[in-house]
Amino acid sequence: MRYHQPVEAASSADLFASYQRIPGAYDEIVGPDDRVRGDLGTMLEPLVRMDPDQLAHRADLAALSLINQGVTFSVYSDSAGSEKVFPFCPVPRMLRHDAWARLERGLVQRLRALELFLDDVYGAQTFLTNPRIDPGMVLESSAYMAKLHGIKPAGGVRVHVGGIDLIRGADGGFAVLEDNLRCPSGVSYVLQNRVVSKRVFPEMFRRARVRRVDTYPARLAAALTAVAPCAEEDCCSVVLTPGSYNSAYFEHTFLARTMGIELVEASDLLVDDDRVYARTTAGPQRVHSIYRRTDETFLDPEVFRPDSLLGVPGIIRAYAAGNVVLANAPGNGIADDKGIYPLVPEIIRHFLGEEPLLAQVPTYMCARQDDRAYVLEHLHELVVKLVDGAGGYGMLMGPQSTADERDQFRARILAEPRRYIAQPLVELSTTPTWIPEKHRLEPRRVDLRPYVITSPDGPWVLRGGLTRTALVEGSYVVNSSQGGGSKDTWVLEERS
Repeated sequence: MRYHQPVEAASSADLFASYQRIPGAYDEIVGPDDRVRGDLGTMLEPLVRMDPDQLAHRADLAALSLINQGVTFSVYSDSAGSEKVFPFCPVPRMLRHDAWARLERGLVQRLRALELFLDDVYGAQTFLTNPRIDPGMVLESSAYMAKLHGIKPAGGVRVHVGGIDLIRGADGGFAVLEDNLRCPSGVSYVLQNRVVSKRVFPEMFRRARVRRVDTYPARLAAALTAVAPCAEEDCCSVVLTPGSYNSAYFEHTFLARTMGIELVEASDLLVDDDRVYARTTAGPQRVHSIYRRTDETFLDPEVFRPDSLLGVPGIIRAYAAGNVVLANAPGNGIADDKGIYPLVPEIIRHFLGEEPLLAQVPTYMCARQDDRAYVLEHLHELVVKLVDGAGGYGMLMGPQSTADERDQFRARILAEPRRYIAQPLVELSTTPTWIPEKHRLEPRRVDLRPYVITSPDGPWVLRGGLTRTALVEGSYVVNSSQGGGSKDTWVLEERS
């Protein structure tokens, strides 16, 4: 049976009865004819036949489950420093097999190229001789760590975990918004969201035939072991956390537990003879692989910030000697600097000899005189970002800005042009999202962060990802720290 009931013809109890798409946006569930798209209707039938009270009850059960599991994040901007539950919409996001297969090929290509770029930047630097790029855009970046030049990581992998932020434009096509290659966070919410959504919609989950995500921890643990300087049976891996006050501490503890390895802080580790050891009740134990969730600038007070209490003195010496894996590799920030983002298509061509499979958002680099002039003249139309900004902070949303805000950004760009890029405001795709305050489904904008694990065998893409949702009506900001939420991402199996 295929469900093609027009939304406007639904009964008053139907969840989609009052659903109205956002003009100009690609709605991933409801098409331009106001009908549920194709075979998604069959999979979503259990949801479509619910009334709002039934969905509200399931949403409450989902929230309670997340609270009981301690799925929280900290908000640094909150003066109380409170722990909050990551808002979760129980209505899943569905991605068909063919769309995901194309996306996966593009992600693998991108990670392969960025891995080679990083190896080159901290090695031979052949890319800097490319006539199509300005070497200063790389070498003058605050994310480039010249102190690490010449260091080859154990196992030859630098981007052990990549998180690539994607958006879906008005035509339904995916494009890369930014790369996260330092310590990409959020995968714990992917895994926890899946547990909850299977409980909330068991019949719909079975009907949809969804690809698994629960193999991620084992995959990551195996990838760390594969590059470690030890025999597999003797390998010791740990997760290094900056501590319980970190906003992602829940994720650190969750991953250590599900990977079956120890969670440690800096005070638990020591370096002796350029080797890393963990302090245990039985004496020092050699550590071969560290999944670090501590920012690299705090990682080693001997090399970076001497005032850091979160780092391990000598750990970079051990890393440079090839005696320990640091995942992700220090120095990766140069590859996810937003000022490097416009160069990625050329990076792909330079290192792989291929055309990019994934589109990018058109980007103006304020360090370039012509681009800067255009940006300053069109601030009211553009989104301006700090090249090292994150979480939606340090950003000007031009179409929603005031004249005073634009004047402030104009002065900042003129003072430090290399620190800023600008992009047109791209209309994000939407999905039906449960809004408790209104007791109904409404379209909300979403992005997607797939996760890619790289081992010596090459990149592996988790068949799912973190869908972040802008819960505030009209908003484009999906970050949890600014009121965003999340959904489970269902990548569907291939259908005969």
